[in-house]
Amino acid sequence: MNVGWLTADEDGITLTLRVVPRARKSEIVGVHGKALKVRLAAPPVEGAANRALVAFLARGLGVRKQQVSITSGERSRQKRVHVAGLTADEALERLSASS
Repeated sequence: MNVGWLTADEDGITLTLRVVPRARKSEIVGVHGKALKVRLAAPPVEGAANRALVAFLARGLGVRKQQVSITSGERSRQKRVHVAGLTADEALERLSASS
């Protein structure tokens, strides 16, 4: 399955994200081009926003933080995040329930 911002592979899913740090609250706000737009309350200082993103996604997807890893874009607003052990259908269901 491939939904623009979500791609399934043999061991999980990859999300393409547009991250906006220093927001009022952490939330998923919709689709921005071919990326899912996520606002984070954390500032982009010393990796705080990346740690907050991993924790936010783990909580929203119902997985452990160790299953979530930023594969590209650690210093960019455009990021690719891999989530191990989750199917595309499970991810879509859990993301829609949490937003």
